[in-house]
Amino acid sequence: MRSAALPLAPSFRAAPTGEEAMRGLAIVGLGYGVVSIADATVKWVMPETGPAAALVWRGLIGALLVFILARGRGLIPVNRRLLAVRSLLHCFVSITWYYCWAAGVSLADSYAVASASPLLMTLLAIPLLGEKVGWRRWTSTMVGFGGVIFMLQPGGELWRIESLILLAATAVMALTRIWTRILTRTDGPHAIAFWLLLAHVPVGLLGLPFPFLWPAGGPPPLLPSLLGIAALLAFGLANGVAQMLFARGFALAPIQAIAPFEYTPLLWGIGLGFLIWGEVPAWTTLGGAAIVIGAGLYNLHRERVRRAAERRAGAG
Repeated sequence: MRSAALPLAPSFRAAPTGEEAMRGLAIVGLGYGVVSIADATVKWVMPETGPAAALVWRGLIGALLVFILARGRGLIPVNRRLLAVRSLLHCFVSITWYYCWAAGVSLADSYAVASASPLLMTLLAIPLLGEKVGWRRWTSTMVGFGGVIFMLQPGGELWRIESLILLAATAVMALTRIWTRILTRTDGPHAIAFWLLLAHVPVGLLGLPFPFLWPAGGPPPLLPSLLGIAALLAFGLANGVAQMLFARGFALAPIQAIAPFEYTPLLWGIGLGFLIWGEVPAWTTLGGAAIVIGAGLYNLHRERVRRAAERRAGAG
């Protein structure tokens, strides 16, 4: 039984209308803003808690918020296997990012690497969603990956093992984005968000005994400082809100229209990183990210052209 608090997503009943798609894009854009602020918050508190403990706090607070907003209804999943696998993989993505932030990677640098996600989504949509990719999109996708290599060039600011770890996590993140779209055909936003966040609790607890997931000073305290607790509460609440926004937005808007919003965290990361830590990305990072983003936007343009041609052929 789905929650009465939210109407059924259009994917349960029919293709989204233009108005619904625009609302979905606005929701997704808001979600990326919220999650970027949450990322800055957890990066700030990471020296006190460590990645594993941050994962536990995110899961506890975020899942509780979703449960309260859903009033305990609409949380029983339909596609349980896919939801479980997606949630566990997302935990891997989360703890990977937390580990890299704890190791000193800036917000902007991590988001620059993650800008490869829409390119990977283009490739993954071929086997998973039955999408067709022509030679132009293949070419632009390869150019985009050239931008990733430019960012990760030897001697550059991103020439470090954490960047490769982030790139692997970005590939997994792209897969979970595709699966989110698939899940919206059977499950509501509350169920998708609740089980994803709840999975963070046991995964984080399993990671607590491992020293490489501790803060620099040793094992994380049972209770952080009052300021640390406040930051973790804000972090967990923001993640709960963001995951519901993503689940709802992905149900309303087509994935090819959502893809450009994957780049907005880079803008958030540059601004928040500079304001909080005085971080300024290297020109190689910004240059490579510009190539990746340009390729991704071209892919979006080609997708729109292709779909318009299909509609004209169907009408004829």
